[in-house]
Amino acid sequence: MSKGQDLTVGPISGHFRTLAIPMAIGMVFTTLYNVVDTFYAGMLSTDAQAGLAISFQVFFVMVAFGFGLNSALSALVGKALGEKRGGQAKRIACQGITYAAIASLVLAVVGFFVGPELISMISAPGAYRDAGISYFYFLLLAAPGFLVAFGANGILGAEGDMKSMQRAQVAAFFVNLGLNPLFIFGIPGVWGGIGFNGIALSTVVSQTGVMIYILMQVMKSDIMADAQEMVFRPRAKWIWEITQQAIPTAFTMIVMMLAGFVVQFFLKGFGGEAVAAYGIGLRVEQLILLPGFGLTGALLPIVAQNYGAQNFDRVREAVAFCCKAGVALMFLGSMVLWVAAPYLMAIFSDDPEVIRIGAQYLRVDGFILPVYIVLFAMNSFLQALQRPIWTLWIGIFRQGIGVLLFIWLFVSVFDMGTLGVWLGIAVAVTLGLVMSVVVSVWIARDKIGGIRSAAA
Repeated sequence: MSKGQDLTVGPISGHFRTLAIPMAIGMVFTTLYNVVDTFYAGMLSTDAQAGLAISFQVFFVMVAFGFGLNSALSALVGKALGEKRGGQAKRIACQGITYAAIASLVLAVVGFFVGPELISMISAPGAYRDAGISYFYFLLLAAPGFLVAFGANGILGAEGDMKSMQRAQVAAFFVNLGLNPLFIFGIPGVWGGIGFNGIALSTVVSQTGVMIYILMQVMKSDIMADAQEMVFRPRAKWIWEITQQAIPTAFTMIVMMLAGFVVQFFLKGFGGEAVAAYGIGLRVEQLILLPGFGLTGALLPIVAQNYGAQNFDRVREAVAFCCKAGVALMFLGSMVLWVAAPYLMAIFSDDPEVIRIGAQYLRVDGFILPVYIVLFAMNSFLQALQRPIWTLWIGIFRQGIGVLLFIWLFVSVFDMGTLGVWLGIAVAVTLGLVMSVVVSVWIARDKIGGIRSAAA
């Protein structure tokens, strides 16, 4: 492969560096992209920040299908490449692009009718709800940009190309940085801008550009260079194969978002400041998690190719390296959040209550950053072995049941206020890790002879 990489040979640690660093850099700019949106929303009002938080959380339910396609295509195409079946890899890639295009249009239509109802469920009547609904309608136009780009990037990731998305995300950040003030405030004396909804319009423009660039890179990739013809017309066999891999991962992300709705539901009782603090805190936390996201994201194609090639020792080596390196990085991140939490919050808000609640969240959640990373690593491992249904069950246990149960317990029974919300999240995540490790060990025994060694 000239543009991609053969991940079945060479040092595992070298592959992680090659894949994880571009992915982490790209995700840094994606998170900074969101930070820019939060910053400009803060220039308008706290209600605008809260509206941004709730509307994007609903929109993310749609984007979850993009993540599902990304994981599905990375696992399926990666395994085909590991088996040296280039023609099959190409067929799956073509069908995946078609799948993403159709799904984005269907979900945009469904979102138009369902989205405002979901926003109303997780918010109190008032200015921030109205702002969130208006923003959401604009954001629907970005659905193809997100879903098709994420799906197509799974194809590139399967052959070890993480740099294309990195370049696209860096470019999107700078485009968004310039378009946000233009669309919000306009040009003095020429155009007055469209206010808060300008943030959504900027996202539509920049993410559509990302989609176009990633599709161009896929068409130039080694996978598409195979002599066999491209087949974009939907074929039942491959659509079903992709669906089996994509839907569990997508619903895992949706369950995660539903857990976010639960958090928002409890937070709305503490006012708009608590909702805004949570939205800002999530973005700050994402910045700290980025190196770990890079590692766990790189794990999927590495395991997929080596699983296809039946290099099971390399699969085990990759999982161990990812967990060890990720935990070490997240211990450092935990210390940063504990010390700098209020200062990081103050960058995005001058509201003392928003800063106080956000710092409280970051300090509690900071303790479980290593837990998050191992949990994400186990999810990537299960997806690469084409057992994504287990990530869904783990997600339902952790986020569908655990978050609701423990937040209710700490807030409603023990009356711990916003601290109870954060503690409920932490307990649910920790128990989710226990379940994911148990399941991964069990699946590994069946698929590769054990997660630690063939004799284990």
